Amino acid sequence: MSLKLTVLGCHSATPRVNANPTSQFLEIKNHHFLIDCGEGTQVQLRRYNVKFSKIKHIFISHLHGDHVFGLVGLISTFRLLNRESELHVYGPKGIKEMITLQLKLSNSWTHYPLLFHELSSKEPELIFEDEKVEVHTIPLDHRVYTNGFLFKEKLGERKLNMNAVFNHKEIEICDYQNLKNGRDFILKNGTTIKNKELTLDPSPVKSYAFCSDTSYFPEIIPQIKQVTALYHEATFLNDKENLATITKHSTAKQAATIAQNAEVKNLVIGHFSGRYKNKELFLTEAKSFFKNTILAEEGKTFVFE
Repeated sequence: MSLKLTVLGCHSATPRVNANPTSQFLEIKNHHFLIDCGEGTQVQLRRYNVKFSKIKHIFISHLHGDHVFGLVGLISTFRLLNRESELHVYGPKGIKEMITLQLKLSNSWTHYPLLFHELSSKEPELIFEDEKVEVHTIPLDHRVYTNGFLFKEKLGERKLNMNAVFNHKEIEICDYQNLKNGRDFILKNGTTIKNKELTLDPSPVKSYAFCSDTSYFPEIIPQIKQVTALYHEATFLNDKENLATITKHSTAKQAATIAQNAEVKNLVIGHFSGRYKNKELFLTEAKSFFKNTILAEEGKTFVFE
């Protein structure tokens, strides 16, 4: 199963006619996660035909407006659409007060369970887990408390080697799940057939690391080592490295350096400053240091096999 990322917004600061702030929709192991929710996110969800009723978990990196100002609108829309299922919101301490005050003053309380998971740790922590996927925070270095997020598949079931299975008539369909779970098979005569003789290794696990906003912060490298895909902010080009340092953002070169040192498979860069009219300059700079770089583009879906 592939990992699928739809970019809803990938620009910094204020929204413009053709430049929306950060938001992404991630599909991984039949989960549908929303990452950040800048102003206009729900319009982008509709524009690109994302079935946002499937969203059960929203991850907010930090409380700057270009990453969270669309959240209360989306929550209110779910209410108008008669949502009944739970909605979980993960974000920095203060996000519950930020959202519930707006709901209170507008008399717009949800009719569905709205559950907040407030974060304050400066160390990586596991914040979501089920039988298929786990999500960890990636502490970043920005002007306010900020986390990236690491989404990781869990190792799946083993695959049946049907050619080998068919060689043993005693193995029936009712035995298949035990084989997928890794059990050996014992014949009626007491002979044990090792599981590896009947099955194949499961598909390699996929992972996605989201890192925005942050200064150049090599401390994240061990945690994101060899991920399938890394999204890393690249607000500036290298000519504005000093400004990146002051504002605690990164350059395209710095994002690529992180990707190279972390040995990731794919790098997606975004969070572009509006001062640059030609986004290809970001791609050229990053590719000089990490070849497998692609530009985030609003409405574009990336599929990582």
